[in-house]
Amino acid sequence: MTTIHSQALHPQALHPQALHAQALLFDNDGTLVSTLASVERCWTRWAHEYGITAEQFARVPLHGRTAVEIVGDLLPAARVAAAVARVEQLEVEDVPNGGVSLLPGTREFLDALPADRWAVVTSATHRLAEARLAAVGIRPKTLVTADDVSRGKPDPEPYLLAARTLGVDPAACVVFEDAPAGLAAGRAAGMTTVALATTHRAEELDADLVVENLSALSALVTDGGVTVSVRG
Repeated sequence: MTTIHSQALHPQALHPQALHAQALLFDNDGTLVSTLASVERCWTRWAHEYGITAEQFARVPLHGRTAVEIVGDLLPAARVAAAVARVEQLEVEDVPNGGVSLLPGTREFLDALPADRWAVVTSATHRLAEARLAAVGIRPKTLVTADDVSRGKPDPEPYLLAARTLGVDPAACVVFEDAPAGLAAGRAAGMTTVALATTHRAEELDADLVVENLSALSALVTDGGVTVSVRG
């Protein structure tokens, strides 16, 4: 797939800077909200509690994956459930301590969309996702979390479930992601992908469209769907 920066060249494009869709599917952390500082605080404390060295931690892919998959790479199976519950507790408790903030453009972009045209699809648990979204006043009608699927990103299951819940053909969906694992999930689901260079360098992101964040985009809703355009 060719990575396009600041303009989209795709079969669904209406013109070189627009994508047409029936539904928009958003990752949360790093896409709608910033949680990097919180994640670093909480996972560092968790690793210390469980005796995980920095070297062990560095060898495990983190971003865009579910906690149970990350913990499963670091601890014996018998310890995973309790360890996942612990890191979830740490992250939920950190939300009121400045653990989440809106990324540029999020509010304006979501406010332009009808509730039945978009969903949040996150690798966080339902409890953590709701806490983070509530903290910034985002209330999606459709929310898919790690608790709803048997396989997390980069598997396409989360995005396919969101499309099914919205009653939309996967091919008519556009996925918004900041992480390679999430973009891989969107591609595997047969969806158009938009990468936001908020947590990774643009050159690390393989997508149909790469922009800095949602402030670079506008959404026009019509009876025929949603047109996403790059702001001039």
